[in-house]
Amino acid sequence: MNHSDDTSRILISKQAAQRVAATINRRRFLALTGGAAAVAALAACGGSSSSKSKNLNMFTWAEYDDPDLLKSWGNISLTIFNSNEEAIQKLVQGGGSSGFDMVVPTGVYIPQLAKAGMLEELDKTKLPNFSNLDPNYANQAWDPDNKYSVCKNWGTTGWIYDKSVVTTEIKTWADFIKVAQTEASGKTSVLDTAPNLAGIYFWANGISWITEKQEDLDACAKFMVDEFAQHIKAFDSYPGVNLTSGSYALSQVWNGDARQGLIGVKEAGDDIERYVWGIGSPETELWMDNWCVLKGAKNRDSAYDFINFILDPANSVTDLNFHGYNTGIKGVDALAADIDFKDMVFFTDEQVAMMKSGDVNSAQETLVKIYSDVKAKAGG
Repeated sequence: MNHSDDTSRILISKQAAQRVAATINRRRFLALTGGAAAVAALAACGGSSSSKSKNLNMFTWAEYDDPDLLKSWGNISLTIFNSNEEAIQKLVQGGGSSGFDMVVPTGVYIPQLAKAGMLEELDKTKLPNFSNLDPNYANQAWDPDNKYSVCKNWGTTGWIYDKSVVTTEIKTWADFIKVAQTEASGKTSVLDTAPNLAGIYFWANGISWITEKQEDLDACAKFMVDEFAQHIKAFDSYPGVNLTSGSYALSQVWNGDARQGLIGVKEAGDDIERYVWGIGSPETELWMDNWCVLKGAKNRDSAYDFINFILDPANSVTDLNFHGYNTGIKGVDALAADIDFKDMVFFTDEQVAMMKSGDVNSAQETLVKIYSDVKAKAGG
């Protein structure tokens, strides 16, 4: 992959790759919007006396881990970021770790963090449970030999729609676009990220979503701004949790959020058959978020201890049950055999073959401009 060599390039906008925790459901113990927000140490609510000797300051996404599981390990203070760009900008401005021991970036951003000297080169002798990680989720192109990172979990992008409004079956991104422009016009949400927004066009037209060709980018901009923007109701990275509110008829969505939405529908006693989830086709996203230790971490040994803890299969499946994403641990699908909507967590080889990793490359600035122009045209 052609990663950008300029760390500042990915600081263009906090909008790109944004994952704003904009809603609250039964699991959302954090109500966070806007900039990074600190929360009290989870172990303050309890925990064993032995755990209280372990402390960790983590820079991560909102409501991304089982709070009871974290508390069982020790004292973990969470500071929340809403996008990779926001996290990196804060670390850069802080001149390093900024007081954090760990950060949880998406994989394609790791080369920039590493080049800027922000990440600890991992000593795997301190991670005996690393052997529990499925080789399929190790040694990624953006971090060969897991020099700086360990898979936290991974997922994909697709859609969910309300059959009471959308009568057309959606099988491909081209279908998604057609329905958004017709039956679901003004009732469609898209992910609040620049790459995923452009991805809709690229995936539908058989173009690699990491293209750097100017003609591809120009065509994407023209279509998304002139023909698609007017049909968008909202830019929402968590539409799934709002299923029961009927906010949208069609949404681009990450699989874990779609799953949480269906669980919410089920718990509310509503008809889950009303909604249809689909993995993006013929191609779509494969993203992976990762555990990374920051260089200069005050609690470096605790960071290793925590990563080793979370790589234990029993702990991993507990966390999976909370966030709904594949943790990449060997045999975790068997351990999680009884979870709801299992097919939205674990995918077939054929499905995985459709998923492609993103990249932070020379097209990033253009993608952010497309995003901004589409949002302005849509009134978002």
